[in-house]
Amino acid sequence: MTRTHAPAPTIDQALMAWRPLTVVAVGRPVRVALATALLALLSACGGGAGAPGGPPPAAPVSVAPATLRTVTDHEEFSGRLEAAEFVELRARVGGTIERVHFTDGALVKAGELLFTIDPRPLQAELSRASAQRAAAVARAGLASAELARARKLLEAKAGSRQEVDQLAAGLLTAEADIAAADAALRLAQLHLEYAAVRAPIAGRVSRAHVTAGNLIDAQVVLTTLAGVERLHAYFDGSEQTFLRLRAAADQSPVVRMGLANESGFPHEGRVDFIDNRLNPQTGAVRLRASFDNAEGLFTPGLAVRLTMITSAPYDAVRVPDRAIGTDQSKRFVYVVGADGQPQFREVRLGPLDAGMRVVQSGVKAGEQVIVDGLQRVMPGVPVLPTVLPTDEQGMPLTAPPPAPPASTPPTPVKAPENAAAQAGGAAASSAP
Repeated sequence: MTRTHAPAPTIDQALMAWRPLTVVAVGRPVRVALATALLALLSACGGGAGAPGGPPPAAPVSVAPATLRTVTDHEEFSGRLEAAEFVELRARVGGTIERVHFTDGALVKAGELLFTIDPRPLQAELSRASAQRAAAVARAGLASAELARARKLLEAKAGSRQEVDQLAAGLLTAEADIAAADAALRLAQLHLEYAAVRAPIAGRVSRAHVTAGNLIDAQVVLTTLAGVERLHAYFDGSEQTFLRLRAAADQSPVVRMGLANESGFPHEGRVDFIDNRLNPQTGAVRLRASFDNAEGLFTPGLAVRLTMITSAPYDAVRVPDRAIGTDQSKRFVYVVGADGQPQFREVRLGPLDAGMRVVQSGVKAGEQVIVDGLQRVMPGVPVLPTVLPTDEQGMPLTAPPPAPPASTPPTPVKAPENAAAQAGGAAASSAP
């Protein structure tokens, strides 16, 4: 079966399909003018540089050169401050709290009086121990005198050796009783001193957990005391961090710290402790950095940000971090070649420092990397690069270029006025 194609429509047929005017009959010259205007209108709507099938224009982008700098690897951590010295203050003797001598939250010195326990029972115990010692001294004196007389009788053949030995043993026992009485007396004196509860370290005291009139024993925590001259920041490092620190020559690396209300890391300390094992569940190791607090800026319990150098200096290529694109698990950049074509480069990233990212592979120093306008890049389509000036660190200084202007819709072409007038006249003359 042979398929035949319908013949192309004539100008008259096209005009019959287009009905902007209600006419009964139109002369051929007028119809030709209207058809010409219609074709011009269709050509204006479909023409232009952006017509389908035409090449797209080059997209404007901003580029900056990849720079080579000497860098050191560093890592950032989150930690929390703890006091280097911390004491839970308990009484060494039981009794009734007679007085509290400090203000809650105050700074106290080492040896400063904090609590007083009723000393009267302890003073009575001291008096009893003193009396027991006096009795032991008297017994020892008597034993010594009896032994001296027994020895004289033994020399005069009027006494026995057994009696002398017994009296000598009695004297030794009495002397031992004196020593025991001395120890009991010193203990009683200590207990009386313990009635005055003093600060064992200098620092900031917490609130009083008990007040005057309460009966306490050695298990009751009276208050807590935290040292403020030096604080520790505890944080967790990864297994890679632990291995790098162990391989480093400096076993006490510098750590910088910043508080929540500070920018950067203005405070300097050093690592003074690395735990003896890694947590097998998390693969992390506990580290500690020590910081001087002579100005009293830090308080135990504060959350802090920490950064630590974990490598020796080395040369590395760096690009602005905003030039890095993400494609699922891949990281990439676009490099503009001499022909203006964007080149896709998969990269392996290193640490980030002040907005500049170390690129360990994929980009060479001096290559022009697209930093702004990544969304305008299309494969195989050239770009129009603008090289941005950079600072000494390689960071671009100017803002990205504006987006290309939106395309202006085409202006419809109107039919010639004389053709419309002739069409109106023809219609009027043909009307009955």
